[in-house]
Amino acid sequence: MLNALSVDVEEWFQVGAFENTIARADWDSLESRVADNTAAVLDLFAETGARATFFTLGWVAARNGALIRRIVDAGHEIASHGWDHARVFTFTPDAFRDDLARARAVLEDAAGVAVTGYRAPSFSIDTRTPWAHPVLAEAGYAYSSSVAPIRHDHYGWADAPRSAYRPVPGSDLIELPVTTMPVLGKTVTAGGGFFRLLPQHFTDRAIRHANATERRPAIFYFHPWEVDPGQPRVADAPFKSRLRHYSRLGAMAGKLRKLVRRHQWGRVDRVVAEQAEALA
Repeated sequence: MLNALSVDVEEWFQVGAFENTIARADWDSLESRVADNTAAVLDLFAETGARATFFTLGWVAARNGALIRRIVDAGHEIASHGWDHARVFTFTPDAFRDDLARARAVLEDAAGVAVTGYRAPSFSIDTRTPWAHPVLAEAGYAYSSSVAPIRHDHYGWADAPRSAYRPVPGSDLIELPVTTMPVLGKTVTAGGGFFRLLPQHFTDRAIRHANATERRPAIFYFHPWEVDPGQPRVADAPFKSRLRHYSRLGAMAGKLRKLVRRHQWGRVDRVVAEQAEALA
């Protein structure tokens, strides 16, 4: 079964863990590492022949046009991650429309292709944003992968569906929630920091369960900064944030290489197309 491989393209300093420590006004003065880190991810995918979707911030695309073109030229999908990683629940509906439009315009200009997919920063479409999916549908997006059906201190919509669904009646918009897995009595996402921190068999088991038992694709995600153990350290960030962000960065590339080789992967838009047929 084809599973969705996705990369949330953002700088090391744009993550939710540092949002109260590093001011947006300081971003342009910090060392940019996103191009080199994403290039390393592209090289890893080239080794294995995998295709993926790169959910990219408009802020990053505006400063790294050559990187966006390289992603597209390699056969991957460019999709939107919003403009500057502001969480959707911090917007009004009109502000969300503006953020979507601003990011999409820059991404499409850099990529030379249409952008039809969206992932909310920090999976921030939840019970606080009942207007978000209708706004995405109104803007003509084919799909969103913005819901994490878990409970977490930073994000989550625990009661949301775990498989693909149409969140807006009368619309073709599909929501493709990120895959989850049980760990020590809790439900966590099968990607990102949990993939990096936990033994690999947890994620492999979650993917096999989704494919073989539930007969649905797995949706996996990670970030380019997670393959960069040499990134700057933010000493004044909270201890919990530093622990989550920096732990096991050196192991990530090797774990990814093994995961990509063990399962069948493709772009999110391809998986969405298959799910659309199943939902018809």
